Amino acid sequence: MREMSRARVARRIAAGAAYGGGGAGLVGVAAVGLLLAEAELAKHRVGNHGGEDPRPPRTNGFYGRALAGLPAGAEPLRFAMLGDSTAAGQGVHRARQTPAALLASGLAAVAERPVELRNAALSGARSDDLDRQVSEILADPRWVPDVCVVMIGANDVTHRMPATRSVRCLSAAVRRLRTAGAEVVVGTCPDLGTIEQVAQPLRWLARRASRQLAAAQTIGVVEQGGRTVSLGDLLGPEFAANPRELFGPDNYHPSAEGYATAAMAVLPTLCAALGVWPEEERPDVTRREGFLPVARAAAEAAGEGGTEVTAAMPSGPRGPWALLKRRRRRRLPPTDAPAPTSDAPRPAP
Repeated sequence: MREMSRARVARRIAAGAAYGGGGAGLVGVAAVGLLLAEAELAKHRVGNHGGEDPRPPRTNGFYGRALAGLPAGAEPLRFAMLGDSTAAGQGVHRARQTPAALLASGLAAVAERPVELRNAALSGARSDDLDRQVSEILADPRWVPDVCVVMIGANDVTHRMPATRSVRCLSAAVRRLRTAGAEVVVGTCPDLGTIEQVAQPLRWLARRASRQLAAAQTIGVVEQGGRTVSLGDLLGPEFAANPRELFGPDNYHPSAEGYATAAMAVLPTLCAALGVWPEEERPDVTRREGFLPVARAAAEAAGEGGTEVTAAMPSGPRGPWALLKRRRRRRLPPTDAPAPTSDAPRPAP
């Protein structure tokens, strides 16, 4: 019942985004005053209070240089990262600890090809910054990405961006990247209800808003030919059991271990988008995979971290259908330090 309700809300948000509707509220007006008061309190509980360098590490460069058995003259795969502070790797100190570097090294190991990474993600970014980031990635006509990963949505919720606008901006970015010839994988809005410093009922409302946005993002992305992976409550059990280990020094962004957990969930879909993941695309009924109406698949994925949704059939009895996958994760290979490229764009601090 809860998934059906989430599917209906996600359909409304996605439809509003597609047809220029107004901002669909994710919480009732009566809760706004309480939300604002508790949000102000939460700001004093999370954030960088330790004097660490707030800028994420720079990750642009080549990965997988030391792989044995590479074909002579193999062209590097071109991989672009876009999104917010999670995509940028805010909260860790070394490039090899960021999701972008972890994914680039993992992709190189699975594909047995070097990977050139360009990271346009910006800490604090909302979905309306994706247009600028896409323009940055596509600015060089000699460098068109083979695949892009986008992680976005948390700041949309915390800054109360209308969900329809959020989905509209994300869908437009995916459309531009797909038109340029890139495969696109989107890590949908994480579950902000896992942040222990945020009090109830704000945590409940944040969880509800996060999951509704994640489901709507999935519909918008799949309709544009991209794939999604739910970050949702992926880290929820780990955060609950080991909050000091899986949160970074600012008590908000993941630690190196938290980012590695997220990267392990995204890597199979990233590789599958390029056809290099050693697993069939057919659904495995033993893992509760299958074909579903896209809204229902989106709602189910939003409630279970690490779940992939990709387009399957353009139409069915209840609209477009999608394939819901729960891919087996593998331990990430050791991550090498990037070899910088002189002409690669640098992410803004």
